[in-house]
Formats: sequence, C-alpha cells, structure tokens
Amino acid sequence: MRISVVIPALNEEKALPKLAEVLARLDPALFEVLLVDGGSEDRTKQLAESFGWRVIASPRGRGVQINTGVEVAEGESVLILHADTYPPADAMAVIAETLSDPAIALASFTPVIRGPDKTRWITTAHNWAKTWYAPLLFRPHLFFRGVRLLFGDHGMFFRRETFLKYGGCDPAAKVMEEADLCIRMARAGKVRLVPRAIETSDRRIAEWGGLKANWIYLKVGVLWALGARERLERHYPDVR
Repeated sequence: MRISVVIPALNEEKALPKLAEVLARLDPALFEVLLVDGGSEDRTKQLAESFGWRVIASPRGRGVQINTGVEVAEGESVLILHADTYPPADAMAVIAETLSDPAIALASFTPVIRGPDKTRWITTAHNWAKTWYAPLLFRPHLFFRGVRLLFGDHGMFFRRETFLKYGGCDPAAKVMEEADLCIRMARAGKVRLVPRAIETSDRRIAEWGGLKANWIYLKVGVLWALGARERLERHYPDVR
C-alpha cells in the first residue's frame, strides 16, 4: 500500500525539523510527503523543500488545505499529520493493517500529548474520552454504528478514493474539519480509534494552561456540535 502523508501547515518552521526526523525513521518508509502551505510568512516552505517534500500552495484553512493535498496525492491511502504531531515508527504498517479491513472507512492513532518536560496525562485522557462521549451525546445514531469522533492531532488516515467520493473536508472549515470528516466518512463505513499511540505537542497547553486549554477544546467542540460553524476559529487562538 502506497501511503501519502499530507501536512496542512501555516508558519510551522519551529515544528518541522523534529517532524522531518521522525518521518525519516519510519519503518517501513512512507511513500511521499506533501506539505500544503496556507500562505506561510516564515521558512516553512523552504524547510519542507530541503527535506525533499512536495510543497503545494493552497488557500488558508485546514479544511481546504487537506482537500488540496489529498487531491494531488499519489498514494492509495493518506495520513493527515499536523506539523507538531509525531507518528510511531511502525505507523505505515499500522495504517496498512487497519485499512486492510474494508469495513473501516476512517481511522486514527491514539494521541498522547507531550512536551519537553512532561506528559499531559489529564488532557490526554480527556482527548481520548471525548472521542467516545462526543458522538454518544450529539450523534448517538452514529455512535452505535461504531463511529468515534476523531481530531487533527490523532493522525487520521483513510483510502484516498473514499475521501474523494464522500466529499472530503468542509473547505470552509478552519477548525473542527476532522469532526465534519468523521460524519461524512461514516456513510462509507466505520470510524475507529486504533490503540496505537501517536505523540502530539503540548504547545497549546503550555501557552494557555491546562484548565483553559480543556475549556477551549470543550467549548469549540460543543459549539460545533450545536451547529455554530461560522467563525468558530475565533474561539481557538493561534499558537505557533
């Protein structure tokens, strides 16, 4: 299985060197890396090119950036990575094994939120729990069909043809694009959380503090679930 890695990015020069090191150590190796740039004003594009990645220009917004990357990807399957999320060494094998089940339309790893000094176990636990309670509360008919609500720092993966067939991400979405994708892909099959850890940066928690971070995550998720999609990103301050 050829697996393309798509990275929607904006001003991520600080995060990219570590990600490049992690991706270079994957075994088996990945097929290709596409960095989809939303108009960075730092050295994001130059760094990506120096790593040998394909750089694709796109309008700004994670939804449209992901769609742009998947459209031009050449692999049969796609892994979506944020620039500060680092997959396990056997990620390609995990993806191939998971997607060998034709009943699974969309899946992800299980994130562990970690910084240079500590692991954020409370937020990690909440992150895991909301993949269950969010669909149970707001989309129970999907929950009982095996659908879990996945998020960008989970490292979502899927078959490219399925993504394109069901319309991909909401191109207007700047946050919560992955939740919309879960709902769309649920029409094609199961949406699963794979019990294999993926590390994601704690930079937002370090900036906001634990209580504020969890409040923001909860508030944005509830607003999305209740249909308040306009300018949702204003509740989610940028951290770079």
